[in-house]
Amino acid sequence: MAKFELKLPKMGESVAEATITSWLKEVGDTIEADEAVLEIATDKVDSEVPSEVTGVLVEKLFNIDDVVQVGQVIAVIETEGEASVEAATPKAEPAQKAPVAEQAAVAQVAQTVEAAQETVASVSSSEDRFYSPLVKNIAKKEGISQAELDGISGTGKDGRVTKNDILAHLETRSSAPQQNVATSNTVEKPQVTPAKSEKPAAASVVASGDDEIIEMTRMGKIIAHHMVESVQTSAHVQSFIEADVTKIWNWRKKVKDGFAKREGENLTFTPIFMEAIAKALRDFPMMNISLQGDTIVKKKHINLGMAAALGDGNLIVPVIKDADQLNLVGMTKKVNDLANRARLNQLKPDDIQGGTYTVTNVGTFGSIMGTPIINQPQVGILALGAIRKVPAVVETPEGDFIGIRYRMFLSHSYDHRVVNGALGGQFVKAVKDYLEAWDSNREI
Repeated sequence: MAKFELKLPKMGESVAEATITSWLKEVGDTIEADEAVLEIATDKVDSEVPSEVTGVLVEKLFNIDDVVQVGQVIAVIETEGEASVEAATPKAEPAQKAPVAEQAAVAQVAQTVEAAQETVASVSSSEDRFYSPLVKNIAKKEGISQAELDGISGTGKDGRVTKNDILAHLETRSSAPQQNVATSNTVEKPQVTPAKSEKPAAASVVASGDDEIIEMTRMGKIIAHHMVESVQTSAHVQSFIEADVTKIWNWRKKVKDGFAKREGENLTFTPIFMEAIAKALRDFPMMNISLQGDTIVKKKHINLGMAAALGDGNLIVPVIKDADQLNLVGMTKKVNDLANRARLNQLKPDDIQGGTYTVTNVGTFGSIMGTPIINQPQVGILALGAIRKVPAVVETPEGDFIGIRYRMFLSHSYDHRVVNGALGGQFVKAVKDYLEAWDSNREI
């Protein structure tokens, strides 16, 4: 018999850790190759971790709600014979001959793990008791000393303190006199004081007996955190412009039925708008950047994020890779595929990675304009307003007249740290110009 170490796989660019949400297998269960063993959640998408080998699960190294770093061993699977283990881990043999790029990746993961260890340095697992990284993070943030943590009763396996245990302790602790809270010399006061000063007073919200208390979902908490972080990071500025899309409206009405019969796809306005935005990004490459400290990273690829609302009210942003390289048929198929899989919660981690600019369609719900929050670390996001049939002044060589037109607002939010008003305004005007110059005789 041999033992195979199941590790948390790499899940895409910038994803260094994941939270275990559920175990699909228990110790003693038989597992087939490629069968899911557990479910994890990152700050971007939920996913399953499959087994690379066939065998029996003999050990689980983490509990539900524990935070695991990429590359960490999360479970041990017992397999038949040595060959299956060696075949499943071919990268272990030529370790000393690894290429430079691989060594750099390993060093980066090591730095991430070291940083995580420093984060929870104020509390540690004693010889008699184990604390998960999630519990340690909460303890550090809330200023809980080692002595106080050791005094919390645990309801987890072998008496371990779970997330719910420490949160329940915090509720009780907040109502207790301050002098009754145990302190330890191992926790420095500068670490405790700021954490408490940042928390709003719990008494600021009062619920009556008729009110309904609803717990935020995990994804909802993550989105809320990212939105606040984005507003605190970027200097948000907005530019608004109105576009006449009458030509597009009439052209789509003319070709959509034939397109559906030929391609088996519905032709919506979204891929048409995405095509125009990709062209504008190609014209203004300094909108297709990211800011890292004092360094600007100019992106080579134009990867358009497409904000999509989920059934539970949350939001996810699948990415159209190399959008400027797609024709309208390819763009339509990609948009429809990502939108359908987003609604069915079937997106893969790679589907939401690598975006360089984001588009959100607020007009879906009838809004004529909006002020969207930038999707970090990008520097711009465009909101598409509802298409409205309105009376408008139409300029012709024979003179001006009032006509019925289809018009919409484009709302452009951008990071004023690196994008000035001229660039922000020129970019959104370029999108408008591409839409208004639509060829009514275009073949598709």
